[in-house]
Amino acid sequence: GAATDPGVLVNVPLLDLVAQYRAIKDDVLPLVMGVVERQHFILGEEVARLEREIAALSHAKHGIACASGTDALLLALRTLDLAPGDEVICPAFTFFATAGTVHNAGGTPVFADIDPETFNLSPAAVEAAITPRTRAIIVVHLFGQMADMDALLALAARHGLSVIEDAAQAIGARRQVGGAWRAAGELGAIGAFSFFPSKNLGCWGDGGMMVAQDDAVAARLRRLRTHGGAKQYHHDEVGYNSRLDTLQAAVLLGKL
Repeated sequence: GAATDPGVLVNVPLLDLVAQYRAIKDDVLPLVMGVVERQHFILGEEVARLEREIAALSHAKHGIACASGTDALLLALRTLDLAPGDEVICPAFTFFATAGTVHNAGGTPVFADIDPETFNLSPAAVEAAITPRTRAIIVVHLFGQMADMDALLALAARHGLSVIEDAAQAIGARRQVGGAWRAAGELGAIGAFSFFPSKNLGCWGDGGMMVAQDDAVAARLRRLRTHGGAKQYHHDEVGYNSRLDTLQAAVLLGKL
């Protein structure tokens, strides 16, 4: 924001959503009205199509849409079955949800410092933070710039840790890893994206997506987003009501 006096901050928008809407409305509104005409608001065909397209963009086998980027992290962490005292390493410089979801999934967030040149997680700081209780590392790709996945994946493999990619600000980002171009969300056990309106790809409300390579992990994420059951009124575990609205999927398809 811009300060008008020492005690007052005035919000200055960094993204003009009205201007963006005017530029894309002829592409987006017909898709939204198609959903309205069919009245398929919950897990309609646009959601499945968006899942396929985001998975392809992320070089992932599966896309699983959910209600927000925060839920994408929470559901991803639930697949780890954290026990009290289990630790998950997070960067000290990130949005609150990165660490907050660790707490809500039953674990303890442990903060590691960032590299001052990239603002992303420092592999050396992660290694120093590892204890016998460490279960996973959440790697945040901040400002559209992927973290040092070569070093972080090697570190995780050495210590038997899971890697979750918080790519809320990095959808479509790429980096050379192991000599090949890799996409944000491709290499971790699960990648998590946010479609909050201010994000690189934003919807008209809250929305999120998870991507995964493993069939069993993807199946569990789909169960967790619908109260822990793959079949209506049959519940394998306690999950959440975390579905992406079909209307939001339509908006995202138009913008994607």
